[in-house]
Amino acid sequence: MNQEAALKKDIGLSVAMSIVIGTVIGSGIFMKPGSVLEYTGNSSLALLAWTLGGLITLAGGLTIAEVATQIPKTGGLYVYMEEVYGKLWGYLSGWVQTVIYGPAVIGALGLYFGSLIVNLFSWEKAFGLWVGIGTVLFLTIVNNFGTKYGGFVQNLFTIGKLVPIALIIVFGISQGNEQIMDASSGAFTEISMGAAILATLFAYDGWLMVGFVAGEMKNPGKTLPRAIVGGILIVMAAYLLVNIALLHVLPASEIVRLGENSAATAATILFGPIGGKLIAVGIAVSIFGCLNGKILTIPRVPFAMAERNQLPMAKVFSKVNEKYGTPIAATYLQVVIAIIMMLLTDPDYLSEMAIFAVYFFYIFAFYAVFKLRKRNAGLKQKRVYSVPLYPIIPVFAIIGSVYIVGSTILNDPADSLTAILITLAGLPVYYGLQRRSKQDSL
Repeated sequence: MNQEAALKKDIGLSVAMSIVIGTVIGSGIFMKPGSVLEYTGNSSLALLAWTLGGLITLAGGLTIAEVATQIPKTGGLYVYMEEVYGKLWGYLSGWVQTVIYGPAVIGALGLYFGSLIVNLFSWEKAFGLWVGIGTVLFLTIVNNFGTKYGGFVQNLFTIGKLVPIALIIVFGISQGNEQIMDASSGAFTEISMGAAILATLFAYDGWLMVGFVAGEMKNPGKTLPRAIVGGILIVMAAYLLVNIALLHVLPASEIVRLGENSAATAATILFGPIGGKLIAVGIAVSIFGCLNGKILTIPRVPFAMAERNQLPMAKVFSKVNEKYGTPIAATYLQVVIAIIMMLLTDPDYLSEMAIFAVYFFYIFAFYAVFKLRKRNAGLKQKRVYSVPLYPIIPVFAIIGSVYIVGSTILNDPADSLTAILITLAGLPVYYGLQRRSKQDSL
């Protein structure tokens, strides 16, 4: 039976919107306000950066939704790139997700979680690294026992992320008395709106998942765009309101100084030591759930690549554990790289490197909507979903992404070059595997 035909079309608008919100909201809203303020220099520009990051995300989500419905296959960005641009580009996008994006996201979340835990219990700051690594390893073991266990953890922690957000917004806005607009960050970093928007995009990350559920929607042509628009607008509103609440409780310069611990500190001011610790626990729950979701899903990319013989040791990484039905080797590949990254650098660097690396391929994924329309122009079958305001929204997504990538290269050439070189390092691996494959077939 065709897999697509077997899918039950049970998903309505409310469930689809909850999927969008659940996959996007994670750790970034609690971890990134300080970084965005530092890059922009004042609160007004910081709020503008959060807005622009949300608009780029919205345009990207609406555009990818059409690509996803035109290419209804499992694999996300990796498959879209291969279907539209050929095997080499598909491979490079998978390579970047395997060696940079996936491990960097896991590493950043692990380090953020560790930092929050040591702050919560007043432990030595250096101990945060080992808490982060231990948490990553624990969730790896949980997920390797089967997706039902990882899924159980995910469901358990999804609601937890919304509680601290709601409480900080309501009480921060109603009880704070600090200056909100045009408050100086007190930072001496060179102003860079591109770097600020890049930092917000880590908080908005996860939107690529929105097109994956199109085949299970009752009316995807109407439900999908409404879920994307509604879900991302709710996320944008939540992010802006959290930032406003934090600025109302803490001076902008203090948010920069506290970094990833600013939300927990604001909660302590609002609710006292005990209430503050409870909110900090809620924030830790949000990050823990987000990290679990990444460890559950990210290894599926190297697993898919190994199945197509596009990774060294493909036979090892394409294996599924007979008892638990999970890609254990592919999972440990991602986790080992992530732990190495955690030992070498900080979470802000990892999160920004991850988004920079993957947004280069997002540009091509957004442009794919034009190529697919041209390729399928003669087909009589009507599109299930069409991006609204075409071509304005895809063009905005492309321009916004080009701006992010370009400004990052100009403002941080050394780190950008590192990401580019790691990407290009995939080429000799690709051609080596191709050559070996030809020799094996002779």
